Amino acid sequence: MPDEQRNPLQEYQVACIPGALFFDIDGITDRTTNLPHMLPSEEAFAAAVSALGIENKDGVVVYDGKGIFSAARVWWMFRAFGHDKVWVLDGGLPRWRASGYDVESTAPGDAILKSSAATEAIEKVYQGQMVGFTTFQTKFQPHLVWTLDQVKRNIQDKAYQHIDARSKARFDGVAPEPRKGINSGHVPGSKCIPFPQMLDGSQTLLSREELEKKFGQEGISLDKPIVASCGTGVTACVLVLGLHRLGKTDIPVYDGSWTEWATQPDTPLSTSER
Repeated sequence: MPDEQRNPLQEYQVACIPGALFFDIDGITDRTTNLPHMLPSEEAFAAAVSALGIENKDGVVVYDGKGIFSAARVWWMFRAFGHDKVWVLDGGLPRWRASGYDVESTAPGDAILKSSAATEAIEKVYQGQMVGFTTFQTKFQPHLVWTLDQVKRNIQDKAYQHIDARSKARFDGVAPEPRKGINSGHVPGSKCIPFPQMLDGSQTLLSREELEKKFGQEGISLDKPIVASCGTGVTACVLVLGLHRLGKTDIPVYDGSWTEWATQPDTPLSTSER
């Protein structure tokens, strides 16, 4: 988050799981928008992932430094581009270390070079330049990615239950958004399920029974369609991961999420007072 002042690459270099690559969610993004870490084009994602040395035949395991946070976003990105052989390491690096497994304190130079090459490949694609041979082919899954217009339509037809992963205070409009110049509040008709509710105290995903109970308590029917959003499309993916454990494998994420919604001139904003 912007107010945390963390340096992900530096943290990766200090301690990573042996052999792990560095995936930059702020680098492998759509360069045609000012919105943060939006899903890149198929060509751009294929170029970046190929630069990381990943092929379609590979299984991919994603982890992060918090437990389950940004890893769910990368998991969703791979699935959005048709790669289903992807998993999230439950509990992430904290649980890995707590379990007594080794970490590398100096990331291999090769991995740093690959991360830089992935960013360069993205830039080349958006600049219209040729990129090298791609080892990864994408197959975009549009049903997993929602746009602003789809959310607008859903306010009217209410075909999907809209769940928001931000904190209750931000959802209610009583706490500020972490990004400057953006009002807090929520999309009319959406329901608040803060993403930490998917996790236990050790930042691991809850059991099926506990997850079912959480969604039920918030009045969400698992028999009806659901769409997830958050602040910038990252923690919504934690809700999607929880629903995936419950067998709901087709949950879309509103990629622009609240940052896009709240900065439009014509979108309705609700707060707890209204």
